[in-house]
Amino acid sequence: MPQPDGLIPLAFYLRPVDQVAPDLLGRHLRHGEVILRITEVEAYGGQDDSASHCRSGRTPRNAPMWEQGGQAYVYFCYGVHHMLNIVTGPAMDASAILIRSCEVVSGLDLVTRRRGGLSGPGLLTGPGKVAQALAVDLSFTRHPLCLPGGLELLEGTPSGELLRGPRVGVDFAAAADRERPWRFALAGTPWVSQRKTLRS
Repeated sequence: MPQPDGLIPLAFYLRPVDQVAPDLLGRHLRHGEVILRITEVEAYGGQDDSASHCRSGRTPRNAPMWEQGGQAYVYFCYGVHHMLNIVTGPAMDASAILIRSCEVVSGLDLVTRRRGGLSGPGLLTGPGKVAQALAVDLSFTRHPLCLPGGLELLEGTPSGELLRGPRVGVDFAAAADRERPWRFALAGTPWVSQRKTLRS
């Protein structure tokens, strides 16, 4: 059963990362007056995934990925962008999903100001842009997404036709992991990045 006010319950997150990832498409992220619909995600699956932050074991940075799913994992990339991830699976699964792109459902004026006056899909097609639009930073790491208040994941609207393809920016990974089709996106929307490598 959905949580009050459309919050998605904990059980949703405690599944394998490649099951949760496509199921995130069409869901809503809410922080304050801003609501975004998730349009593109990437899954990262445990220590055996050479594209994952957990490939070399547990560290202070990736520790939230080793904990129970249903919480946020935020990291700072290249000293410029915050990246919002959703932790999945049971404790020690070390899996998380990067939110790559979204579209605005509510709070467009505020999102536009946070994004420097940009408009159209360029507002939110990229993970750093999503975190900036939601005003999410490192303080949101370990924030529970299934409890009211702060950053929440809501039921939103069910996803339709999906696209999938290889993950972006993982050239350092083993060939099989570079090619793994663990990037998922909604078809029929311009609010998706790196569309050329996605297929239905």
